Amino acid sequence: MKGKNQPSPHASHPTPHAKTGTVLAFDFGEKRIGVAVGDTQTGLAHPLTTIAAEDNRARFAAIGALIGEWQPACLVVGLPAHADGTEHEISRLCRRFAQRLEGRFGIPVQLVDERLTSWAAEAALREAGVRGARLKGALDQAAAREILAAYFSSSQKNHRTGA
Repeated sequence: MKGKNQPSPHASHPTPHAKTGTVLAFDFGEKRIGVAVGDTQTGLAHPLTTIAAEDNRARFAAIGALIGEWQPACLVVGLPAHADGTEHEISRLCRRFAQRLEGRFGIPVQLVDERLTSWAAEAALREAGVRGARLKGALDQAAAREILAAYFSSSQKNHRTGA
C-alpha cells in the first residue's frame, strides 16, 4: 500500500519548460466515458478504463481517483464533429466537460477532433477478435486510445514544423 508521501508509481514528472509526462484522454459520452493513458515521451496510448456512472458526482470522483493515481501533466478530451467539420449536438457537452475538468483539477485540457475514432476503435477491436458484450465494454476506452493517439500524432507534427 502506498504511503501518503510516496509518489504514485505512474506519476508524471513534467519539466518546467516542456509539456512532457503522462496524459489521460477521455471519450466523453452521456452514459459512459472511455479513458486512455499515454506518455508524451513515447507517444504511445493505451486503453485504461470505462467510467459507466451517469451521476456527475460519481464520474468526477472516478476521474479524480485516476488523476491521483496517474498524475497527468495534461488531459485530452475528444470533440465530436460531423464529416464536414461541423459540430455535433454533444460537442457543447464535451466542451463543458473539458472546462469542468480543467476547473476542478487545475490541469491543462486539450480538445482533439475525434472524427472517426469510434469507427477506428471498433474496427481494431473486431480485427482482434473482440465481439458482442466484450466489444461494447471495450469500445469507449479504445476510442479514448484513438483520441490520445491523434493528440500525440498532432503534437509530433507541430513539434517537427515548429508550430
